[in-house]
Amino acid sequence: MSASCPECEATVSLSDDVVEGEIVTCPDCATELEVVSINPPTLALAPEVGEDWGE
Repeated sequence: MSASCPECEATVSLSDDVVEGEIVTCPDCATELEVVSINPPTLALAPEVGEDWGE
């Protein structure tokens, strides 16, 4: 199974046991991507985790 990277349009291979919400890395641009759908396989930019600096 594979999907297209929304950042660089490269083909990203996904394992057969991938789940929605899983984070994968694009092999071409190294962008972290979130699996947002399994059928059809769809990727989106992973949400960035911000620093809370103890707040």
